[in-house]
Amino acid sequence: MAKKKGKKIRVAFKKNRQKKVRKNKLSSHRVDEQIDSQYMDATERLSGKGDLTRHRTVMGVEQETQDGTAIVIDIDESTCLKGRVIQSQGLNSIVQSEEGTRYDCTVRRLVRTMSRDDRNAVVAGDHVLIRPEGDENQAVIERVEPRRSSLSRGSKRREHILVSNIDQAVIVVSADDPPLKPSLIDRFLISSEKGNIHSIICINKIDLVDPIEFQPLIGVYAQMGYDIVLTSIVDGTGIPRLRSLLKGKQSVFSGQSGVGKSSLLNQIDSRLTLETAEISQENRKGRHTTRSAVLLEIESGGWVVDTPGIRQLELWDVIPEEVEGFFRDFCPFIPQCRFPDCSHTHETGCGVKRAVANDFISRQRYQSYLKIISGDEPRPVYHQT
Repeated sequence: MAKKKGKKIRVAFKKNRQKKVRKNKLSSHRVDEQIDSQYMDATERLSGKGDLTRHRTVMGVEQETQDGTAIVIDIDESTCLKGRVIQSQGLNSIVQSEEGTRYDCTVRRLVRTMSRDDRNAVVAGDHVLIRPEGDENQAVIERVEPRRSSLSRGSKRREHILVSNIDQAVIVVSADDPPLKPSLIDRFLISSEKGNIHSIICINKIDLVDPIEFQPLIGVYAQMGYDIVLTSIVDGTGIPRLRSLLKGKQSVFSGQSGVGKSSLLNQIDSRLTLETAEISQENRKGRHTTRSAVLLEIESGGWVVDTPGIRQLELWDVIPEEVEGFFRDFCPFIPQCRFPDCSHTHETGCGVKRAVANDFISRQRYQSYLKIISGDEPRPVYHQT
């Protein structure tokens, strides 16, 4: 499809590099206000420069994306190379061009200062245009193309995108050590579906438990159509099947610290030598070994992304009223609710609560739903030995 011709667009920038007016020394401020009040128009507002929104006119086009409309900046593409971000940390990124050359890149100021809700302007997986500088594989990221998919979470009231432009998310949990968190699985499923990503649930360290104990949990997610694989790096259980699910796909491995994401990737492709660490015996929590998301090409074809482990997942841009739509097992029973705006918490005649009472919906899943809409953080469910 032919690219639309660029036009002038007013865009808002982040309010960086602006100092706010000091609010101390109130006595001197009062004197100044008394003097200035004689000359200041009654409709004029006196505030610090940092309170103002900065705008700038740029040349570009607006394109529809999964999250709405994105502004694509007009640049001289004849001087640029197409590439993909392999790793991004702070203002520096590693980009691999279509020819296979890797460049150490900085980000054009216009790209990083354009106002946006996410915490990071460039993330691993982004398709970008770069302008080479110098003779030592140095370049500048001139433009980030609209993302077709992304996996993100909330962080300090902003969106933190973990990775973009991938096909599927492998949600890795451990059967034990650290304990399994079903609520964390549900949060990852919502985040993946919100970002237009297919989900695979991987229960690792299955050698530590009796797999039969997990059949009820496996059945709940399998009935909803999710791919589930049980794995162990100790005896090799499930590794061939997981490798086949990754073949030819672009996948991200996500989950809490210590569940074995890096260890699994080392088993899937022997060429990878990712750093791993043992579980802390004091608190049964994983230690962070992966510091940033990195795209890795695997021998069987395709790419995988190893992401830093997290202990909790705050959903981004998901309001309580829409959570029910991400719970596939709720959907057949929602039309049976007496009230069209039923929250499935306290209302009478609720089809979802009736289904839970009759064991058509897992009570564990329903408790997970209640925690999510109330804003409670997920709590661990410990394996009974």
